[in-house]
Amino acid sequence: MITPRILAIDQGTTSTRAVMFDESGKALATSQIPLRQIYPADGWVEHNAEDIWEATLSVCRAVIEQSGGIEGVAAIGITNQRETTVVWNRRTGRPVTNAIVWQDRRGAALCAALRDAGHEGAIQNKTGLLIDSYFSATKLQWVLDNVPDARAAAVKGELAFGTIDTFLLWRLTGGRVHATDATNAARTMLYDIHDGQWDDELLALFSIPKTVLPDVRDTAGDFGTSDPALFGRAIPITALVGDQHGALVGQACFTPGMIKSTYGTGCFVLVNTGAKALPSRNRLLTTIAYRLKGETTYALEGSIFNAGTVIQWLRDSAGMIANATESEKFAAGLDQTGGTGRVYFVPAFTGLGAPHWDPAARGAIMGLTRDSGIAHIVRAGLESVCYQTHDLLTALRQDGIAAPPALRVDGGMIANNWLLQFLADITGIPVERPIYAETTVLGAAFLAGLGRGLFSSLEEIKAAWRLDFRAEPKMPDAQRSALLDGWQDAVKRVMR
Repeated sequence: MITPRILAIDQGTTSTRAVMFDESGKALATSQIPLRQIYPADGWVEHNAEDIWEATLSVCRAVIEQSGGIEGVAAIGITNQRETTVVWNRRTGRPVTNAIVWQDRRGAALCAALRDAGHEGAIQNKTGLLIDSYFSATKLQWVLDNVPDARAAAVKGELAFGTIDTFLLWRLTGGRVHATDATNAARTMLYDIHDGQWDDELLALFSIPKTVLPDVRDTAGDFGTSDPALFGRAIPITALVGDQHGALVGQACFTPGMIKSTYGTGCFVLVNTGAKALPSRNRLLTTIAYRLKGETTYALEGSIFNAGTVIQWLRDSAGMIANATESEKFAAGLDQTGGTGRVYFVPAFTGLGAPHWDPAARGAIMGLTRDSGIAHIVRAGLESVCYQTHDLLTALRQDGIAAPPALRVDGGMIANNWLLQFLADITGIPVERPIYAETTVLGAAFLAGLGRGLFSSLEEIKAAWRLDFRAEPKMPDAQRSALLDGWQDAVKRVMR
């Protein structure tokens, strides 16, 4: 008898990956392809959606072969970079322009106009989001207004919009299914997270014809089957989930108050708030954690635009390190007492996210002295990720969320033990790393298994979580306060 396996696709900002899991959540095979970044103008970030599709096919075929072939592959789950916007022709399936990435800031002027016109309160009440070009609405509006003939074609029903999950689903099903899940819909700034539907007033505000929108479904359920020609036979697609929501599931944060923090391209802190959509008074986002069997679980989220990109900048642009591992060696080799002359690195490459939300801010390195060197700048880059996490946790506490017994972390950066210790020190909260650190793709697999009936409940998924490393806070309170004061001063200096 062949053991069921789950194919999980993780389409992220910097790579496309597939992992084959067994029914216990053990990874059997992995394949990953880097994703080219396109920067047409200052603050603009794009991806070639065809590159994403070709890479998805390649990594899926690789893990199917590596894990023993197509027999036994019971389900596909997809997790994706959120907010990134793709518009394509329904007849040809071809995108009308490059995908506009979540980091892209070209909609900032439109967002400012909407705020000036007094729309932020109404938009936040319906969507849980602040007006920002981070979300899909202004990206989609830009495509319709700036790509020749796009708006006319959209009105005629000839174009389809989707975030990356929707685009991949369309391609995987041979154009038979145009759908998304509630977690991705909740990030568009067009979806009422309370009523669970696309909002006509928001569509009118952003001049979006309803004809381009996908169907919104539960996070785990029936999303059709893959075209048999792609992998040798049809495979049920039973989960779509935004990457940060996938990580929340992969970290088994199913109890209200549990918090996870993901360190990938950006950093994203999510806290489960249960059946209540908790509004934020501190510029955090109210979002959908997941929707299962028609029941919605909500979350509060803080989003940092630049985390792993700090390491990429240090390596690729500044040439200060040869690889990510070197960053830990540099940081660990320095005296950690701080004091006068400490270097601060504010990585506002594409503006500042929560809780500041300043799209005009730009990055800066401050506090350099004559004896500052590469190691100080590298360490400051790592520290910046932890300082930003502290800002988010502070905002959560001000919104009434109690400090958790531990902060569960995941993503590519958490292999760095020095980073996790400084994170525990600066937040004052124990930090826990699971055995399988890539919980985003694991969450997609768990949800796909749930949608296929391989898992009976969230409790069964919860039992699969395992601890690998725990960092306890050791830093004296006075030192922590002094470091945070210096960070806050540095942030103020880059804000416009």
